[in-house]
Amino acid sequence: MIRFGLRLAVAGGREALTRLIVIAAAVAVGSGLLLTTLAGVNAVNAQLTRYASIYPNASTGGDADPLWWSTREDYFHGKQIIRIDVAATGPDAPTPTGVPSTPGPGEYYASPAFRKLLAAHPAEQLGDRYPGRDVGTVGPAGLTSPDALLVIRGGTPDEVAKVPLAMQLTTVGDTPALPETTMNLILSVIAGGLLFPVLIFIGTATRLSAARREQRFAAMRLVGATPRQISLVAAVEAAVAAAAGTAVGFALFYALRGSMAGIPFTGMPFFPSDMSLGVLDILLVALGVPAGAAVAAQVSLRRVRISPLGVTRRVTPRAPRAYRLIPILLGVAVLFFAIGFRPPTSDGQAAVFLPALLLIMAGLVLAGPWLTMVGARILARYANRPATLIAARRLADNPKAGFRAISGIMLALFVTSVSVGVITTIVAERGPAPVGSAEAGQVSLYLPEDAPAVPDTLFTELRSLTGVSSAAAVRENPDWMTASEPGLIACTDIPNAYGRCAEGTTVAEVATGLVPFRESASSARIWPSASVSVGDLQQLPVMSIIVDTDGSAATVERTRTVLEAAFPASRVAPNVPGDFESEFANTLRGWEQLANVVIIASLALGGCSLAVSVIGGLTERRRPFSLLRLSGAPVRVLRRVVALESAVPMLAVAAVAIGMGLLAAHLFLRAQMDYTLVAPQPGFYVIVVVGLAACLGVIASTLPLLERITGPETGRSE
Repeated sequence: MIRFGLRLAVAGGREALTRLIVIAAAVAVGSGLLLTTLAGVNAVNAQLTRYASIYPNASTGGDADPLWWSTREDYFHGKQIIRIDVAATGPDAPTPTGVPSTPGPGEYYASPAFRKLLAAHPAEQLGDRYPGRDVGTVGPAGLTSPDALLVIRGGTPDEVAKVPLAMQLTTVGDTPALPETTMNLILSVIAGGLLFPVLIFIGTATRLSAARREQRFAAMRLVGATPRQISLVAAVEAAVAAAAGTAVGFALFYALRGSMAGIPFTGMPFFPSDMSLGVLDILLVALGVPAGAAVAAQVSLRRVRISPLGVTRRVTPRAPRAYRLIPILLGVAVLFFAIGFRPPTSDGQAAVFLPALLLIMAGLVLAGPWLTMVGARILARYANRPATLIAARRLADNPKAGFRAISGIMLALFVTSVSVGVITTIVAERGPAPVGSAEAGQVSLYLPEDAPAVPDTLFTELRSLTGVSSAAAVRENPDWMTASEPGLIACTDIPNAYGRCAEGTTVAEVATGLVPFRESASSARIWPSASVSVGDLQQLPVMSIIVDTDGSAATVERTRTVLEAAFPASRVAPNVPGDFESEFANTLRGWEQLANVVIIASLALGGCSLAVSVIGGLTERRRPFSLLRLSGAPVRVLRRVVALESAVPMLAVAAVAIGMGLLAAHLFLRAQMDYTLVAPQPGFYVIVVVGLAACLGVIASTLPLLERITGPETGRSE
């Protein structure tokens, strides 16, 4: 029977060969995307593991000499630079990942991207911050991304021990990936949002012409074939096409892996080696896809196994019930409950929010057929054309079949709507200072209590820089516990854009950075007066140094370089408002970009699944459509029927999924951060509209087949 099944699959005539090619092509696309998704998850985990090795935890014990280690951040033109200071305490000290040996005092290793940055800009803007001898390049094993800006500087143990955040390590590079619950949740949800439509696409493809094959197998049963023999033939036929498609999918993945690694799905590109597959991943796809195709073939033959005549006794399936909405309502209720009763711990919050989102996701899939049925009945009630009425009645009779091919689209749109809604709101709430605002050109250096004394020549050097309008010190307010502001500054040192003192005042109480948290600079601000004289002010410790510039990139970076040279051991690099916020926003936009990728891929897969479903449906309904044509129905009416059967559920599902996604995002933001949802940018809606239009275009491309397969001869041949 295996040989017979192979003959039917390969040499069963033009129809069998066409079906084999179509199924193999569909499975190739689906398995290629499945491999890409699995490799992408592995790539993100590899990035997180290397990121964790850059920010290790202190380790002790063992026979190795400890390595002094300190990781700090710097910025240049809004890009983050990771600076690592190391010092070996003996010959057995571990070596930082990605370099051949630990740099000695006055030496440094730099990443390829950072070396290019050093060569492209004057030393007074960047290079002077990292004096010493360049001894080599940091390899990929020590970098999160090919674009990472990283420098590993060597020093003596006494020097590095005094650097902020210094720790001792006896092992390097074996730190596990960051245990970020939120990151794992994002990865799992996004991967699931893409995997689900991929699996649906593969399953839809393997069921192509299922009804036609049921009739053929029923005829075989009538001439004596057993159910077991029929099942074996069907499994072989489906597995052959799926195996061929899977092999092509592997070839597509490895051919395009290098190009896909360069796409910054998470805000930064991957190394090609990151897009790797484990043995389990390969076995899962290589064996799972053909096995899944065989199972789908088995399921499609359940009527044949009951009786050889079972395929002719087709009845309307039982209509879905409204109880399918219960999981959605429970998930929304949990999110509402979390607004007033949010658990205090991160584990407790994950235990509330994750089940709520999963309940809504499962509820959408479960409620999809019911929603399709309700929409079809409403469409039938108000139908005023034959095509609309026929399509609505067919959808209402079997809403599960109408929803099956688009369930992946619903889930993907929900996941991406939640992600984009949350990310857009956080970026809007925590984004950088607006370009052109007064504080955008301010450079601030915050000094710890044990910082060395400020050099007398520092302010003179800063004021001599081209583009610097003022440089002043904000000193510690001795009455900071009862005062309005924590810092003190001489009134003559306050730039006009940041306010002024009251009449007759010489010293004012100000914010540490001259701009209160979450506020903007204002020239109309009047700072409260301080009861400290100018003479006494000079004796107080310096809290921060504030430099007002013209905002140009060259001036800002020269100012930063002067401040870092004066305080090389500062824990926090000189800050320009928006540095950290921009980096944070860019990271979130990277995840938003990944969510957009999921939308595009899911909509494309949904369109392909719908196209396969339409082709299969046309093939299976050739005779009914042919009889309608013989009775006088124009081809254009039949085309409208087919188009409406596919388009109506898809558009209804898209509206419900996006609405539920934005509602879930709003409830999560209110419960977790007390934010109000900010509507996604127009680009999100453009992507959705264009993707849905492309799906409709794919469906429309299958309609010319209708006229060719519903000729008069079809009505006579059954």
